[in-house]
Amino acid sequence: MSPACSWLQSLLMVAWLLSWKWLSAVDGTAAATVKVGNISKVEDAQNYHIYYGQTFKVIKNAIDGKSYLLIQSDSRMAGRTKYCTSRIKSFVIPLSNFSADTNGFPVSFFELLGLLGSMKGMTSNSVASECVLKLFEGGEINMINKSEPQQFAQFAAHFVSYINEMDQPPSQVCNFANFAAIGEQTPLQRAEWIKFLGAFANLENRANQVYKAVKDNYLCLTKVAEAKQKSFKPIVAWMEYQNGIWSFTKETYKLKYVEDARGENVDGSINKITYNISNPDDIEDLHAILCTVDVVIDETYSWDPVGYTQSTFLRNINIEDHSCFAFLANQSIWRYDKRIHNLTTLDWFDGAVSQPQLVLADLIEILFPTQNYNTTYFRNIAKGEGVISIEPSMCDRDSSTAMDPTIPSCG
Repeated sequence: MSPACSWLQSLLMVAWLLSWKWLSAVDGTAAATVKVGNISKVEDAQNYHIYYGQTFKVIKNAIDGKSYLLIQSDSRMAGRTKYCTSRIKSFVIPLSNFSADTNGFPVSFFELLGLLGSMKGMTSNSVASECVLKLFEGGEINMINKSEPQQFAQFAAHFVSYINEMDQPPSQVCNFANFAAIGEQTPLQRAEWIKFLGAFANLENRANQVYKAVKDNYLCLTKVAEAKQKSFKPIVAWMEYQNGIWSFTKETYKLKYVEDARGENVDGSINKITYNISNPDDIEDLHAILCTVDVVIDETYSWDPVGYTQSTFLRNINIEDHSCFAFLANQSIWRYDKRIHNLTTLDWFDGAVSQPQLVLADLIEILFPTQNYNTTYFRNIAKGEGVISIEPSMCDRDSSTAMDPTIPSCG
């Protein structure tokens, strides 16, 4: 390349940079460039992705097919751009406030991000968070009537948690955002949805930090379980009784927990999944399978969790002779309703979603008992363990600050 051409290219580059800076000063948009350190990269979750522009972000949600355009509040775009279609919705961020459909929503994600101070509405007090209950009790979070959609308009965003298409809210509800962590297939994929919420509050750094701590601890615990593994893996059966029929669970994330705890799921060794207790042949088949099981996790729904004991389980499964059942000899029958609010709302569907490392630590203790670790979500009904009732008075921290994840020792 000749010196003249090189000089001309340099001159054009300088001119372009000067014009870009002049336009930035006039427009004001370039000044709001997203900082590199405040970006989240989705590593494990499969059902959403985040893309970054100069003054905006886009979240593509594979669960409902929608895109959420998140516009920085200090950009020109924030005042001139508004989308509300069946395909795309726009939000100005960071959100000034928000509400949530708390009938099954894992509010613990908000706590880990330190966002409870901005949560101003909820649709139900069916939450398993002591601090959310305390804020509601103190009048800082208001109850919203779901049958009156106009009540949602006061919030910058209303978070829902829908998986099935039939459950979707009307597309014209402009401030609804679908947070569908429970639609993921593995525990870590579900936990990474903290980055989804973090993007709405410009809290990517915090979301990245929390997820890294959770993931690192989870993977460390898998190594602990591997070291504990004996010559054979304990056999685990996730079971549910409903309308006279027992079934073995096939939910992927639950089976993954057992695999990561170095157990083996009974599901992989059987062809028949459901068993009718009124059918003698089914009962015989079910009992034969259970004679191979070391640990039972009873997922049966009960209107009275406190009253659901080992006797309830044995009665439902029609067991009289205990001689061949290892899970009875080992006293290893578990339920994940240990932490519960108002005898209806399980923390299993809240805190256990955002902090899967605690579930894994529980299962490692269940499969390889040390007797010196207190489980968080599982209670042993074979040993008469009861439930812990979640109450507002149990919130012993400043709810306006971020809650740190609990990190079990994996040394």
